[in-house]
Amino acid sequence: MAKKKQANNGTTIALNKKAKFDYELSDRFEAGLVLLGWEVKSLRAGKTQLTDCYVFFKNGEAFLLGAQINPIQSVSTHYVIDPTRTRKLLLNRRELTKLQEASQQKGYTVVATALYWKEHLIKCEIALAKGKQEHDKRDTEKERDWQRQKQRIFQTGNRE
Repeated sequence: MAKKKQANNGTTIALNKKAKFDYELSDRFEAGLVLLGWEVKSLRAGKTQLTDCYVFFKNGEAFLLGAQINPIQSVSTHYVIDPTRTRKLLLNRRELTKLQEASQQKGYTVVATALYWKEHLIKCEIALAKGKQEHDKRDTEKERDWQRQKQRIFQTGNRE
């Protein structure tokens, strides 16, 4: 029997909801992160933020820029702590070249969409994204409002 892919129920650390609104996301990749010990402890406590973070490429490597991991109180004082430091992403060479080529095209960028646990490792979901126009954003808002309104109608209809 084939093994089904399990959903990330309860393992999600942070989501970048703004990226789903601002960009049209196409290809998604799973990347490992190079983290320090205090960063892992802070991620366990949920002290992170992914808004306005993106991936850039330098010397054939991928780096996550703008992800904020705030330190917890129990971090030792002899560490030099930078919550927004640039973190290295671990990807296959094939994935790196695909992302690099796509990001060099006009209008495409690579953004981080989620941080989550995969067994005992922390993974970052990154996606190839193309910026939305203003009218596309309005359409997204209208669709979201309609879905919300539809849910309200179904909930009040079931009560009567």
